[in-house]
Amino acid sequence: MNSDLAATLQSALDNGQLTTESHKNITDLLGNSADPINELSVTQLADAEEWGELNNRFFTTLKFGTGGLRGRSMGAIVTAAERGSASADDRPEHPCVGTNSLNGYNITRATLGLVRYVVKSHTGEGKPSIALARDTRLFGKEFAEIVGRVATENGCDLHLFVEPRSTPQLSFSVRHLNASAGIVLTASHNPPHDNGYKVYGNAGAQIVEPAAGQIVAEVNSISGDSYEALSESERGTVLEINDELDGVYMDRLESLLLDPEMVKAQSDLKIVFTNIHGTGGRISPTMLRRLGFHCDTVAVQDEENGWFPSVKSPNPENAEALQMAMDQAEESGADIVIGTDPDCDRMAVAVRDGAGKMTLLTGNQIGSLMAFHRLKVMFDRGILTAVNKDHATIVKTFVTTELQTSIAKKFGVNIVNTLTGFKYIGGKLGKYEQQIPADERGDYRAKSDAETRALRLKYSQFFVFGGEESYGYLGADFLRDKDGNGAVVMFAEVAAYAKSQGQTPVELLDELFYEFGVFLEGQHAEVLAGADGAAQIQALAKDYSENPPKEADGSAVTNVRDFSNDDFIDEEGDEIPKEKMLIVDLADGRAFAMRPSGTEPKIKFYIYQRPEPGSDPTIAPEGLADAKVAAQTTFDSLKSWIVGDMKDRLANFS
Repeated sequence: MNSDLAATLQSALDNGQLTTESHKNITDLLGNSADPINELSVTQLADAEEWGELNNRFFTTLKFGTGGLRGRSMGAIVTAAERGSASADDRPEHPCVGTNSLNGYNITRATLGLVRYVVKSHTGEGKPSIALARDTRLFGKEFAEIVGRVATENGCDLHLFVEPRSTPQLSFSVRHLNASAGIVLTASHNPPHDNGYKVYGNAGAQIVEPAAGQIVAEVNSISGDSYEALSESERGTVLEINDELDGVYMDRLESLLLDPEMVKAQSDLKIVFTNIHGTGGRISPTMLRRLGFHCDTVAVQDEENGWFPSVKSPNPENAEALQMAMDQAEESGADIVIGTDPDCDRMAVAVRDGAGKMTLLTGNQIGSLMAFHRLKVMFDRGILTAVNKDHATIVKTFVTTELQTSIAKKFGVNIVNTLTGFKYIGGKLGKYEQQIPADERGDYRAKSDAETRALRLKYSQFFVFGGEESYGYLGADFLRDKDGNGAVVMFAEVAAYAKSQGQTPVELLDELFYEFGVFLEGQHAEVLAGADGAAQIQALAKDYSENPPKEADGSAVTNVRDFSNDDFIDEEGDEIPKEKMLIVDLADGRAFAMRPSGTEPKIKFYIYQRPEPGSDPTIAPEGLADAKVAAQTTFDSLKSWIVGDMKDRLANFS
């Protein structure tokens, strides 16, 4: 760092314009990276006295959350150095400089740490290998080139998807290729300025402890983005993947279909699909047509484009992201709309109700319909029976609807709750596989779904379905992450089943309400960006933990589960890791949960309206409309109370 810049930064620190952490991280970055863009960008921001931007870029270092590394690859202010030769309307030539940003510096360090862990852990013949995919986001191709260079120059082979592919296909490919690890470059449904880096273990699931801690330790031991490459003979090889694994993946997706004959009989079911400029168009439309569905796509959104130009946000759970598809469905008379996010691990739907109106379903409702349908068909077909149902399990996150618990109890199968993050559901799948005796397990990955199901029903737990309220679902264990492509198959079958019964999916959901009562869920997410926002999020989480409410919206608090401080075990006796999450149960059956997001600058509140404990939940058909209105009223009241309470707590910090 040149002396003038050092003096300017020291002065900003002394004057309180730059935080101590930011000053340290700037100094560390500039002292440990030879990339001239770093010092140029910091200098330009300092000369412009953009201290807020510098603090946001440097107040912390990127850390693994529920989805690995995720951060801005474009700054709120783009420096001239980052802009380079690009025009103002184009993507900058270089990614955002900062320890809290996703850029070549952080990609290099993360990959170097992962490779060192993989090399140390490798026990097989030949070199260890890493599978790598990227979605359609900005800088994805450049980041992939960095990963490939670092991995191969440090002794790993690289299975590289040349073109964008979905996160679930990467998870599947880690298992299919027997790779040592996997990486997917994605920021899921975040805004265009973000990108991310998700790491998978050799079982195809996102890393969890102890591997996560060991990889982080390797990364933290690296002081910069330079390294000494191995000799040519010791280096790994790039093994390019084009479309040769698509068919293998699709064959396994087809096995998710439980009643192919029923689906064929409903071939007039019309679907409009949108990939919202992401990777979902690579597999899902072809898969739907292969299964006999009539599937149209939204032409303008078929383009894989990291700017996501036709939507405000590429998050399919937002109604606006599906609006073009819904408009097309109205014009064409389609029955359902399906949308997936940029890396196709999430799926949202809109369906017609009994009156023909297009209606958005929540992630909780979609998951409940799929869980119910899969259990019903499995019992109808004798796959599950009174004899083996004790070895069948639904896995969901704590913040996912309790309607799925009621469904599991109806069928007499197990229900297991995990922390938020599909890596925990993936971990359960790994456990169930390992519980099969080794001589019976054999080459588990090469076995058919029927073969692995028989083994799990005999020795461990057969995973019927898993999901989380944030539109993530999984119906099999041939991959170990939420799968938008698989969810498309499963929900299309639900819609076909409803049609075969003369119903819509909305009417099928109503039948669940008749039996189990009205379950209504929603969220409030408070965005608190930047360094100040991060401090507010942490202060809020601490305050809720230390001062949980004793009543909420006029109802007494009956139970508080503080996952950051208290010890919990799940339904299978496994210890639940500590997490900043609080779940509050109320006497009238309502509840809410609070947790900071692991991937976005938000604190999230999950709100639940459900039947009062001890009451008869059943509802007569003629009373359902009134029950829904009453549920919405009390839900809205609790949500308003939660937001007001949060605002009061925030005000106390200022």
